[in-house]
Amino acid sequence: MDGLLQSVANVGFPVAIASYLLIRMEGRLETLSSAISELAKNVEILKEQV
Repeated sequence: MDGLLQSVANVGFPVAIASYLLIRMEGRLETLSSAISELAKNVEILKEQV
């Protein structure tokens, strides 16, 4: 039983940190994806003008 609690303590902290970072980065990834999509549209418009 002691080994199980130690395993949860050792694994729980990294999982909590990873989850926090993923949740925090989700908004930034959505913004980045939107910016890349907008850039692709602008490149297509510029290609049509040349």
